[in-house]
Amino acid sequence: MTETATTATTHAAPALLDLGPVAQVRAGRLPRRLCQLTVGLVLYGASLAMMVRGDLGLAPWDVLHSGLIQHVPLSLGQAVVVTSFVVLLLWVPLREVPGIATIANALVVGFSADATLALLRRPEALWAEVALTVGGVLLCGFATALYIGAQLGRGPRDGLMTGLHRRTGLSIRLVRTGLEIAVVLIGLALGGVAGLGTVLFALAIGPVAQALMPRFLVELPPR
Repeated sequence: MTETATTATTHAAPALLDLGPVAQVRAGRLPRRLCQLTVGLVLYGASLAMMVRGDLGLAPWDVLHSGLIQHVPLSLGQAVVVTSFVVLLLWVPLREVPGIATIANALVVGFSADATLALLRRPEALWAEVALTVGGVLLCGFATALYIGAQLGRGPRDGLMTGLHRRTGLSIRLVRTGLEIAVVLIGLALGGVAGLGTVLFALAIGPVAQALMPRFLVELPPR
């Protein structure tokens, strides 16, 4: 998920660009990018639900969400939506550029998580719980690379991640891991639920997303 190049050369890897909503639409390859965005967001929500049903520890942001719903009458998916719009306020000092995916992420991921939770049941066998948890982490990394790679902007949480990456010069892996640990601590303070799956997610999601991003980052024609 590296963004070291700001301009593309003939043999360079595609760059992750900062484009406003209008520029995103005009940048080309729109049907492919919209499909990639939609699939990525739906899978992102499904991956969170997989970890909930795995019951070995929630994804770090969901530790925060699970703590939040202890105090307000919201479902997990609804808490995802509400938190998304709160996180967007942190974009202002980072000068992150919102895009089509920003609002889509804030809405689709939460609804997809609730829909998947309605379909999935908690398995009885430990091996199945482990499979759901590990599969959820891998799927979330894949979904992150898909929807960010569509070059239609980032969702609130990933925009916070890429904004800190741009402004600090730290790697995506380091920034993502630091954010995951921070939200777990806040979630636990609110009464959220964490476990071994939380640790796995916090440590693995950055490397997985960074490894997959070059494969799904859509190269856009020169402007």
